[in-house]
Amino acid sequence: MAVERFLGTRAQRSFIATILFQTVAVLVMVAIVFRLVEDHVDFNTSRYKTIPCYLALFALAEIFEILLALDALRLRNVIQLAGILLFHGALIVFAALQIHETKSALSKAEDDCQGNINCNGVLWRRVQPYLIVAPCVIGVSWPVLMFFVRELYFEFGWAIFHVVGANPKMKTMYQYYQIMVCLLKFNFFCFIGVSMQMLILVLSSSSAEFGITIAAVPVVVFLLVACAVAVQREIKWLMSISLVLMLAAEAYCIYKLVRFYEPSSQAQYLSTRATLTFFTITSFLLLFATFAVGLRCFADFDKGLQYSKVYGSGQSSYTPVKQPLQDLSEETSTDGMNMGQRQSSYVGGSHLQPRISIE
Repeated sequence: MAVERFLGTRAQRSFIATILFQTVAVLVMVAIVFRLVEDHVDFNTSRYKTIPCYLALFALAEIFEILLALDALRLRNVIQLAGILLFHGALIVFAALQIHETKSALSKAEDDCQGNINCNGVLWRRVQPYLIVAPCVIGVSWPVLMFFVRELYFEFGWAIFHVVGANPKMKTMYQYYQIMVCLLKFNFFCFIGVSMQMLILVLSSSSAEFGITIAAVPVVVFLLVACAVAVQREIKWLMSISLVLMLAAEAYCIYKLVRFYEPSSQAQYLSTRATLTFFTITSFLLLFATFAVGLRCFADFDKGLQYSKVYGSGQSSYTPVKQPLQDLSEETSTDGMNMGQRQSSYVGGSHLQPRISIE
């Protein structure tokens, strides 16, 4: 059974079209809100800086989802498609939080009113409908995506079969590898989200914590990239360092959560606490899951999966992975035919066993 080409089926095209439609609709709403608010408030004011930051982060999340969807379809990765559904659900929560944060930023006390449009909540009532449309569009598209992911699940069921063959143990190990790579991608987005909010909205450029956050950016990016390389190439020492750094990152997430709510520092995070808490808790859970799956992947090193991980995924043609020549030369049939030539078109790296003829 042949594996369909990239975007070559109705389910693939419908899935990506749904995400594109939703993204365009949400980005239009975000642009309208940004324009309406920009005309009447000064974004350089600290209380209004949250609005462009959240809108930019929301737009970044939509673009990230498109790239993730294209990547999942290109790799025939059903696990990443399931991760996109979870990410989509998180977008609904983030969109709802954005309504709350924007309202808090635009709310002004009566004694601050001087006859401008923001007085008595006029500006808020003007932008509120556009903010409400965003989670509604995302929510409506969610079950549609679930339907197409179900179709893609059956369509891509042969993808792993092409890569690792019919061995159940190899299939399980490869699935854990796919989960690990998928978690690393989501970790990257959550880290970018937390860093943007901390650097733009909360921390002063002259504070020590600002410098620590800046320094943490390349460290975390290195951690994610190094972990991806280590798990694919099965580099044990690099994987060990990555796992240790994950534990350190989890400890940092707990430290930041305490800082958000302890009396001595909670005022600093008052206007951004809800969204920062959501992103930080999500980051902690993702890191915990990544660490646990990373241990499982580490245990699967040197068990014959490296060749499939390096050469099996990401092939543009989606042809079965060929075994190394030395493996092929060892297996011949009783009539002199090389068994590599009789390999099935859908068993990937697994060989057919020699058949005994009764003739």
